[in-house]
Amino acid sequence: MTQINRREFLRGLAWLTAALPLRELGRVRALSSRKKHVWSDGPARETDLGEWAELLRALGKHEGMTVYQESPFNAGPPLAPLRAAFETPNELFFARNHAPVPEIAAAEWCLKVDGLVARPLRLSLADLSRDFPTVELAATLQCAGNRRREMLPDADPGSAVLWGSDAISHGRWTGVRLRDVLRAAGVQESARFVAALGRDEIQKGGRVFGMGGSIPLAKALGEEVLLATGLNGAPLPPLHGGPLRLLVPGYIGARSIKWLGQITLQEEPSENHYQQRAYKVFPPEITSETVDWAQGEMLGPFRLNSAICTPAPGAQLSAGRQRIAGYAIDYEPVAAVEVSVDGGRRWQEATLLDEGQRWSWSFWEREVRLPAGRHELVVRAWDQAGNTQPATVAEIWNFKGYFNNSWQRRLVEVV
Repeated sequence: MTQINRREFLRGLAWLTAALPLRELGRVRALSSRKKHVWSDGPARETDLGEWAELLRALGKHEGMTVYQESPFNAGPPLAPLRAAFETPNELFFARNHAPVPEIAAAEWCLKVDGLVARPLRLSLADLSRDFPTVELAATLQCAGNRRREMLPDADPGSAVLWGSDAISHGRWTGVRLRDVLRAAGVQESARFVAALGRDEIQKGGRVFGMGGSIPLAKALGEEVLLATGLNGAPLPPLHGGPLRLLVPGYIGARSIKWLGQITLQEEPSENHYQQRAYKVFPPEITSETVDWAQGEMLGPFRLNSAICTPAPGAQLSAGRQRIAGYAIDYEPVAAVEVSVDGGRRWQEATLLDEGQRWSWSFWEREVRLPAGRHELVVRAWDQAGNTQPATVAEIWNFKGYFNNSWQRRLVEVV
């Protein structure tokens, strides 16, 4: 974690209001007024590129993004460009939203800190930058639904975002440590959880409320958890939670609340819908008809996972030497990655291309020899304790499609 020069940070903070003017947010809302869901198992089709081109340009996104939903905007990057750079450019950063981007100027932003604290706080963005040290941290953000499409291939695209392996990105985040703010407020002894609430407006079940959730106090006090105002050396874009979001490295993206407006210390987890009902995982025998929402596991830390970025699904390759490449991720640094070209009967160790930084994904690659014919490529990762991923989706199937970390399989034709 890097300490940032205060003058540099204040200069960046002044740019926040220019990140995306409110009139641009209005134009984006107009462009995304229709609700439509699309998905494909590879790059977006040419018709998709034309259909989404104006919206993607308005949002500063890559033209090859797969738009799963227009409003709220949910989209993932093409895998080959995603894998091309360890730090994901903003134009390729995946977007997961449950409501439209709120139209609130940075100068009017206020963060409330309340609940089980000695001194409730109301902090402007200027207060945060003036009163607390500014730091920079590299961390990977991943949606709990990453690779959902492989688990729920027959699901209605309107019922859930059917992510491929694209609900993940890695960034360089700037902000202040949450623990510094909590210490300034004075944490009471009975506090066990830190609940966060966004300023977006979600309409569900006849109610309007902000995206919310909670993390254990012990996690919140870690030096890695930030109140983030910057991404990749620029002001945090409104689409990704600007001007202020919570960043919880190693936890599902739903816990990194965007457009952060309130932090509450409490004895129990958040009562928000996205803590108590959504983002829960249930055993394979439970269905949407038999579920008891009071049960289930509230999702938090990442689980060991890996994905193939190149070659693309269904690719036609030339016989001979071919490079297979992708990413792997876990709560701790990944220990090893293996690939198979025969459906998992024999394995070859891949090369990890990074130093295993905590809170970051790992890039891997392996050159293999492929004779003519059809081949099933498979990847699996290993953690620091010697555990690997489940071999099949059936072992970890759940009706919500969360945490699909089974071996990833990909068919290719070699000629």
